[in-house]
Amino acid sequence: MIHIDPAAGSVQENYKLLIGSILPRPIALVTTLSDEGVLNAAPFSFFNIVSANPPMVAVSVQRKDGGLKDTAKHAMNRGQFVVHIADESCIAAINETAAPVPSEVSEVELAGLTAVASSTIEVPGVKEARIRMECVLEKAIPLGGQSGEPACELLIGRVTAFHVAEELYHDGRIDASKLQPVGRMAGNDYAKLGDIFTLIRPGT
Repeated sequence: MIHIDPAAGSVQENYKLLIGSILPRPIALVTTLSDEGVLNAAPFSFFNIVSANPPMVAVSVQRKDGGLKDTAKHAMNRGQFVVHIADESCIAAINETAAPVPSEVSEVELAGLTAVASSTIEVPGVKEARIRMECVLEKAIPLGGQSGEPACELLIGRVTAFHVAEELYHDGRIDASKLQPVGRMAGNDYAKLGDIFTLIRPGT
């Protein structure tokens, strides 16, 4: 077993260890709305569930050159965002939203995606994603970094509405085999849903 001290490694070295170990990671396409009304979209694989009571999700938005990325800035300014689940049907377009473009350019339009109005918040979602969650910002937590400057913002969103494609929803559950979710690996690699097996938890 190799022992690695993260304190002795660079940010990039630690990043590679994390993304090469925590696999696969669910991908959230997050839409936000700028003060000028531009619909921003970006994918994030530092993403997961926080709570079911109330339903909450978390997205970690890394800073760039010490500054806030558009997603964090807009979510914090407006207090709202929409999380979409990446699946095989839309992953190519979601990947296009990662392009480094100026703030006045909408990645939704750039990727050929379709904006759709939300029911509980002002920020539109993306029609092509078969699961989306409208969120209000519960808390934004600056974390990490050196010399007092945070390295990221952890955005915790409380889900105010779920939108689920009809073919995926059965008896209150999501059919994962029909959703065909896509997970993030390291580098440019992605993973599809593989074999599913069942283990009964002790005491149940």
